[in-house]
Amino acid sequence: MTNAQVTALQYGLIAFFAFWATVLIPQLIVLHARHGQVRLRPVLTMAAVLLYATMTLAVTFLPLPGPGVNRLSQTVQLNPFQWITDIHSELFKHGLPMADWFTTQTFQQASMNVLLFVPLGFFARTLWKRGLIGTTLIGFTASLLIETTQLTANFGTAPYVYRIFDVDDLLTNTGGAMLGWIAGALLLSLVRKPVPSTVELLVTAEGSMTQPLRRERIDLAKVR
Repeated sequence: MTNAQVTALQYGLIAFFAFWATVLIPQLIVLHARHGQVRLRPVLTMAAVLLYATMTLAVTFLPLPGPGVNRLSQTVQLNPFQWITDIHSELFKHGLPMADWFTTQTFQQASMNVLLFVPLGFFARTLWKRGLIGTTLIGFTASLLIETTQLTANFGTAPYVYRIFDVDDLLTNTGGAMLGWIAGALLLSLVRKPVPSTVELLVTAEGSMTQPLRRERIDLAKVR
């Protein structure tokens, strides 16, 4: 992780505490008025979503360009899976063997792009109850919005374009959202309540149409 990324994360953490302090008291008031008590789960959920949002925005847009910073020689990259070629170029440049493929800076950056959107897919499945297709669209749209913002120099608020519009970022971010959805689906399947092993049936007593119904319990675990 570079010094710029560490700085961005620090600013993101500061922003998180600022936003959370702003919304925490109103949220507690609403929860108490609605349920008669403060439930911990919604509070922690709000904190997790805010933390993810602020850290993601910080990593993708900070630090802003300052005086003396060299401008990018390339602002658009439209070749899918260019990162694979870049890994081989990096290995050749530094004279590294193929065994170091996973330790290159290019691979680490691609992995971070995937991991960056895993929480989004997880939230889409567990909190917003979206399907895989819906989550994929959410991930792609969010990534496209970020890349477009970077391409336009933060919609003209930055002095010049300082981040590359990279189609590989769209692919890795969307893939990360899909992985997050799968993780959320697996978690929900693990915590789902088990099906009862017994059922109760109402049957009539044999040989009589007038006798009242009786309950009969069947243990499914013993049925073969």
